[in-house]
Amino acid sequence: MFIGHFGLSFAAKKLAPKVSLGTLFIATQFVDLLWPFLLIFNIEKVAIVPGYTETNAFEFLFYPYTHSLLMNLVWGIVAGLIYWFIKRDKRGSVIVGLCVFSHWFLDVIVHVADLPLTPFSDYKVGLGLWNHLAATLVIETTLFLIGTAIYISCTKAKNKTGKWGLWLLVVLLLAVNFGNAFGSTPSNSIMTLFVSSVIASVLIISLSYWVDKNREVKG
Repeated sequence: MFIGHFGLSFAAKKLAPKVSLGTLFIATQFVDLLWPFLLIFNIEKVAIVPGYTETNAFEFLFYPYTHSLLMNLVWGIVAGLIYWFIKRDKRGSVIVGLCVFSHWFLDVIVHVADLPLTPFSDYKVGLGLWNHLAATLVIETTLFLIGTAIYISCTKAKNKTGKWGLWLLVVLLLAVNFGNAFGSTPSNSIMTLFVSSVIASVLIISLSYWVDKNREVKG
């Protein structure tokens, strides 16, 4: 799942108004941000197989440290504790931790049976929505738009930047999502995948911090 995670980030702002949207983006995408670094060091493995699913060409061969249920729980606890030590915001730290943990549950909807439960087990799960392109786009886009609507309902723009910056972010995420679905097959080069992932992540997260800085929580 891609854009659905960002939808959850938007929605989580209502539950944790003190937490920046950028931090919520990092939380829901935490394991996907970590994953390219483990690929580079050959700790986790992926293959690019054109047509592997209708939605993307990634065959996830080995990624228990970022995408197993147990490690998502561990990373959620770690992220929540780090946020608490920095901000001393108990509510915010809980929401940040839950956002990290949520990643596995949203992924299990779309992935084929490649998501491990623990790093110590070969048992893997996945409902396989990625095998149905239209359904994937409808469900993910719906989740994203619902989350965006919740964010808009609980925040307001301080200025034109806060207003138009938000729509720029929304359009960018939608464009990337549909580009992933209908674009060309990614390069087989792990380095190319790493660089493109890092650049896209830095751009999206930086924009989300900038947008949230120019908006405020209603009430």
